[in-house]
Amino acid sequence: MMKRILLLLTLAFNFSALFSQTLFTYGSNAVDKAEFLRAYNKNKTTTDDKEKSLREYLDLYSKFKLKVKAARDTKLDTLPQLAADLQNFRSQIEETYMTNDDAMNTLIDEAFTNSKKDLHVIHFFTALNAKTTLADSVKAVKAMQKIYGEVMGGKKDYEKLATDASDAAVKIKASDIGYITAFSVPYEYEKIIYSLKNGEASKPYRSKNGLHIFKVVDERKGMGKWKIAQILFSIPPGDETANNKLIQQKADSIYLKLQAGASFDEMAKLYSDDKLTYTSGGNMPEFTTGKYEQPFEAAVFKLTKDGEISKPFATQYGLHIVKRIRAEPVQTTKADAAYMYEIKQKVLQDGRVNNAKDIFTKAVIKTVNYKKNTAVKDADLFRYADSIATNPAVNGTKVFPVSNKIIFTSAKGNIKGAEWLSFIREYKTNPEIYKGESNAALLQKFITVKSLEYYKAHLEDYSAEFRYQMEEFKEGNMLFEIMERKVWSSAVNDSAGLAKYYLIHKSKYVWAASADVIIFNCSNKKSADLSLVAVKDGKNWKKIAEESNNTIQADSGRYELAQIALADGAPPAAGTITSIMVNPSDGTAGFIMILKMYPANEQRTFEEARGLVINDYQNVMEEKWIEELRRKYPVKTDEGVFKSLLK
Repeated sequence: MMKRILLLLTLAFNFSALFSQTLFTYGSNAVDKAEFLRAYNKNKTTTDDKEKSLREYLDLYSKFKLKVKAARDTKLDTLPQLAADLQNFRSQIEETYMTNDDAMNTLIDEAFTNSKKDLHVIHFFTALNAKTTLADSVKAVKAMQKIYGEVMGGKKDYEKLATDASDAAVKIKASDIGYITAFSVPYEYEKIIYSLKNGEASKPYRSKNGLHIFKVVDERKGMGKWKIAQILFSIPPGDETANNKLIQQKADSIYLKLQAGASFDEMAKLYSDDKLTYTSGGNMPEFTTGKYEQPFEAAVFKLTKDGEISKPFATQYGLHIVKRIRAEPVQTTKADAAYMYEIKQKVLQDGRVNNAKDIFTKAVIKTVNYKKNTAVKDADLFRYADSIATNPAVNGTKVFPVSNKIIFTSAKGNIKGAEWLSFIREYKTNPEIYKGESNAALLQKFITVKSLEYYKAHLEDYSAEFRYQMEEFKEGNMLFEIMERKVWSSAVNDSAGLAKYYLIHKSKYVWAASADVIIFNCSNKKSADLSLVAVKDGKNWKKIAEESNNTIQADSGRYELAQIALADGAPPAAGTITSIMVNPSDGTAGFIMILKMYPANEQRTFEEARGLVINDYQNVMEEKWIEELRRKYPVKTDEGVFKSLLK
């Protein structure tokens, strides 16, 4: 039991201020109120008795601190494996802290707000590139400005506006994007679109590809997330009308079968032309507004309840029959932590996160504050950089006098010329990253890289939350190592102690009502059906498993009846075979066959009770160890500080 509790315990460490309130001490060590509350609030459950809850957690937390102290005393924190685990954990989480929290939270809030409504957008575009002449660029700007004025003046024949404004040099295209939501289009466009009111158009915007105008023609409440399945009857472009009619008849026929009760899953597997989804019964990935073309989404969003099936409808890809599996409405508050986490992950994977990273990088450069050594001239740095780039094999540390000179200084440390030359060698000889930047630009990039490297290596100094997370992982690892040594393995390997404990407490190790059973675990329901038929035909259960090509696993054992799931509360009896149970998450299936029944209160042998005995014996050993630690490091609680927790 204690082992399970330890697995659930989220740990925290004291990095509080010098004058923080000490809640309890153990020996010469102190734990303050802030540290305790940080741990308690991560693990607390709803309770009507706050004082009881806090007392229980205080007891649990003080035991934890005693065990960690014992681990430190035996220098478990210096074990190579634990040090490697800590470094690996650091590598996993450090990037999470290499961003500006305020900027990141602003981006998350913006994405959340945008996701609450869908916008219907018309897009005007004309391409511009490096080969576009200045005269043609001016023409394009004037043409797009003309369209902007006409659109804002109320004209709505968008294709005609684009055609009229185009000429031989400037081609403008108008397109109906349909409805979009957060993350549907590149962030630079989303930001412009969501700044517009319904009916408003943006001024011409220059991107790296050309000029854009966006107009919002409608808005609606966000449609949320949808999960659907489809049967696609593809119609090749340019196909004859007669063939289209045959495909329409086929789609109508399948739709009627579905209305009569045919399995959508089976119909999709048999008839769908969607090569990506037909094998899974037509199941498509979950999506939000803007994922698919407007006619498809419009038809899907007309489905009002789960399980509803659309009539066949047409898009440029053919005819579709769609089944609504589920629809999750858009969140209107930030109360759903899982939804906000999903938004954050999307932000982190989207180009918009670069905004937060840029703000963060500038702040880091200012914080680390490397200053150029004016005694070292840029001309020398650049000259030696060119030499290294021309001959990367040269050992710059030995050849160039700048190598051992300090070129940047900071209270955080100094940077020598050798580091600059090493950076140049690696950067300029890598064609995937070197794009012909000047040495001056590379020097700025170098100091940015060095500042970020320093900051990352010293994250504990800059982020309290990072410190807490690293320390709780470190202490958690130490805890498990000391528990393994002092309790878990010790109990398992103490054969004489286990046997003695069993004999003393033998009366508590009895069976509840139980049965000998055979448990079948199958890779899918079809395998389970075949197994069930074979069992009923009298085939040996071991043979069934051996001949299944690893699709069926079977094992026998004695289990208490409370552990056996029987359909509809049916009374268990020898010879009973449970109904097949299918796991909805992975499709695996299984059933149980009861061989023999046993009444309650039969004595468990030592081997039958071994797992229970080990668990109880571990608890006894742990309590004895805790008492030893309390004598060595007496725990004293400041009741005044504890009472303040109740306010």
